[in-house]
Amino acid sequence: MTARSSSTRGGDDDSLTRLFERVTGDDDSRMCRDISDAACREQPGNFFRHLVAALGNKLADELSNARLILPWLMGAIGAPVWMVGLLVPIREAGALLPQLLIAGYIRLRKIRKWVWVAGGVAQAVGAVLLGLLALFGHGSWGGALVLIALTGLSLGRGLSSVATKDVMGKTIAKQRRGTLMGWSASAAGALTLLVGVGLMLMGDRPGTWALAVLLFAAAFGWALNALCAAAIREAPGATEGGANAWDSVKQGISLMRRDRRFLHFNLSRALLLSSALALPYLALLGQQNSGTDLASLGILVLTSGVAGMIGGPIWGRLADRSSRRVMRNAAIGAALCCVAGAACVLLPEAARTSVWPYAVVYGLLMIAHAGIRLGRKTYVVDLSDSDTRALYVAFSNTFTGVLMLIVGLLLGVLAQWLGSAPLLLLLALLALAAAASSHALAEVEA
Repeated sequence: MTARSSSTRGGDDDSLTRLFERVTGDDDSRMCRDISDAACREQPGNFFRHLVAALGNKLADELSNARLILPWLMGAIGAPVWMVGLLVPIREAGALLPQLLIAGYIRLRKIRKWVWVAGGVAQAVGAVLLGLLALFGHGSWGGALVLIALTGLSLGRGLSSVATKDVMGKTIAKQRRGTLMGWSASAAGALTLLVGVGLMLMGDRPGTWALAVLLFAAAFGWALNALCAAAIREAPGATEGGANAWDSVKQGISLMRRDRRFLHFNLSRALLLSSALALPYLALLGQQNSGTDLASLGILVLTSGVAGMIGGPIWGRLADRSSRRVMRNAAIGAALCCVAGAACVLLPEAARTSVWPYAVVYGLLMIAHAGIRLGRKTYVVDLSDSDTRALYVAFSNTFTGVLMLIVGLLLGVLAQWLGSAPLLLLLALLALAAAASSHALAEVEA
């Protein structure tokens, strides 16, 4: 391990540097690991540009959530039920599958933040279209257009995902990245909290206008994300090693053969999908038992916001110490939440038909899911170096995207047959397996 020291602070004034040191808990912002001296001098300013960009992205993600907001949108415009089942697979796999192609393209760019900007703009446009469909969409054609708009939005998300991590790896030093992601999750959670309160106050009023406002606000979040990304001060990077998608697939497979830690991480990440797949079924279970009005949606959004506000900074600091342990502990928490969610149907009728028991478990599961997401993001960035980071991230995401489609479809069939509660118990078993696998991962923060 080596540390770099810069003699000047570049364009970042002393007050910004002091704020950076206070937020990150560092005594000296000039000590950097695995980034250049030039990047180290710009790190305090870039940290807060990343922070605001991530805040816009996370808030937009919450306001266009395929696990909560978009199912309510489909119901409001009268789309067929089978289309609702496609929302999460399209949202996740659409963002993950194209990333190997994106990684090869990014590698050819000396300045990579513009790829991130393009992804933010694409997501903002997709959210505007979804907002318009909330106002004017209807029936099958409205539902089909929602799926098309969501596909475009998800492709933009994939574009931003690889570029964001690559730019972060170039501009933010190790042991500060988890803190950055944790604070952004906390701030986004606080804003989501306000959205949930607003929805609760609306009660049983017509929901299409409220949903449109949420989606237009999501578009603003992604526009803010793109603007902050454009403002990041990024030094030119190496362009060697760019490859087409097929070459990237071969390189990714070769990486997993050579790097056993990378192979083990991807196997653990596959099992960790259990938390993401459990969330919509828990929300569906609550919806089936308590109703579909905006107040119930608001309560679920509220608990999601509280979860993000509580979990983000805690998981972020812990991930900088050991992202492996964060994944393990969060997976154990997810397993317990899945069991608790399934047990809600055994409550007395007065409690079973209230949204609150499901909302509490949903919030706890969101905290566990946030830990899983933050832990595995920090792990893959710290596992790789500046030459391999984009490929590591892209191959891992593409691999996960394929599994998301396959497992999501299988779970959909099982849910139709078993019901949501038994399916949550199955996902609890997968989460326990994920915890065991994550526990055996190698440490990468040392």
